[in-house]
Amino acid sequence: MNITALQTFLAIVDTGSLVRASQVLHVTQSTVTARLKTLEDELGQQLLNRQKSGTTLTPAGTRLLRYARIMTGLWRQAQHETSLPAGLASVCTLGCDRELWHGPGRNFFNGLISGNPEMAVSVLQGSGRDLEEWLATGVVDVILTFDTLTRGNQTVHALPPEELVLYSDDPKTPIDAGSFYIFVDHGEEFRRQHAETYYGAGVARVSFDSSWWALQTMLDRGGSAYLPRSLAAPYVDDGLLHQLDAPIYTRKKNLIVNDASAQNWTWFTPLVAVLRTAASG
Repeated sequence: MNITALQTFLAIVDTGSLVRASQVLHVTQSTVTARLKTLEDELGQQLLNRQKSGTTLTPAGTRLLRYARIMTGLWRQAQHETSLPAGLASVCTLGCDRELWHGPGRNFFNGLISGNPEMAVSVLQGSGRDLEEWLATGVVDVILTFDTLTRGNQTVHALPPEELVLYSDDPKTPIDAGSFYIFVDHGEEFRRQHAETYYGAGVARVSFDSSWWALQTMLDRGGSAYLPRSLAAPYVDDGLLHQLDAPIYTRKKNLIVNDASAQNWTWFTPLVAVLRTAASG
């Protein structure tokens, strides 16, 4: 089984058709078809249903998809580490939940870049499940996540929890009846606490699973929403947002590292201490 065939399979799945996959990969459609046939012959299974409207995964294709992403990810990592530019001695790959980039993600990245000029840095965005899998399979060395699950030789470094605060563009906005309240999904625990507090407020007209998107909507159209304090702080300082007198919730944050990767990282423990200080300041 070759990596090119797996990459072609993923391109077909991601684009939804052999034609679009050939355009993305800059090869002919016949080449894409041949690569897919080679992969299916090798596995002895049909991986995709091909129709005029596009392609869909067969049960076998669905099972292969997870492994294909892991294998191609490991291959990218191997290529990256074995082809470092001159002057660079090692690489660190960070997996970061998109909701954590605005705080500890950027701080980790900036601290790593500033303190280790000989190290190449790669950053991947993923969901909690993606990050857990990537760390377990070696695609990444360290992750920033809201979860605490670990496997094998991994260490959890708890960071100060994120404060989730109700903000509005208008300081007089009622906390339970804003004219344009935006619900931001900050996870299961937040949903439970929010429902208990605002049980009589009804369902929000607009909802996001991204704090950043919710913030941009508030800046464009006004409204109120629960946002991480660290994300909203600059806009509060500029007078664009105002904190409302409402309950404040917290969400746990964790940095989880592959111990084998970190065993020679003399910079790692001091950087974790910096992250903890920055987050609690």
